[in-house]
Amino acid sequence: MKRLFLASVFAESADKFVDAFHDSLEKTTVAFIPTAADPYEDKWFVDVDRKALEERGYLVQEVDLKKKGEGNLREEMGNAGIIFVCGGNTFYLLEKARESGFDEVVKEFVEKGVIYIGSSAGSVLVGPDIEPVAWMDDPSKAKLDSTKGFGLVDFVALPHFGNKKYISKYEEIMEKYSGKYDLIKLTDQEAVVVEGGNHRIV
Repeated sequence: MKRLFLASVFAESADKFVDAFHDSLEKTTVAFIPTAADPYEDKWFVDVDRKALEERGYLVQEVDLKKKGEGNLREEMGNAGIIFVCGGNTFYLLEKARESGFDEVVKEFVEKGVIYIGSSAGSVLVGPDIEPVAWMDDPSKAKLDSTKGFGLVDFVALPHFGNKKYISKYEEIMEKYSGKYDLIKLTDQEAVVVEGGNHRIV
């Protein structure tokens, strides 16, 4: 059964993850993918998410998507019970996911029961398209033929709802895309739990 936890800021909702997936044991290995943060000088948001995992007993193993192929990723993530994709620039992340083959590998792992956690960009990535977050991220950080996402869920998770920085941008996103995609707005304390074909906000 497909299981995903799509957070706006994982560190703010980590206890909700534990509550939702209480059967995921401590000392589970997490394939931790920080690649989306590459365009940023200050990667504090990666550090706080990593710390939130470690504080809850998970074994964090960093996996960078750059200069990797599908074989490398299958090997590096082979013993992971959780795949964690950090926040950052969603367009850059999608570019590196396609270049490395992660977009295909992650589908295989999720189908086998590996839990997927997304934080911000990592949550947007698994929807049908990342196009709506062009108002929040800089698309020029990547060269993409299309903005089609992974399609693991049929909605677009929109992070950081209510954040003063994004209020005007949210108005533009909703005006332009609310009729095109199923948009789920998430505050920094919220996440979407996906189990099989069902989802709920926590």
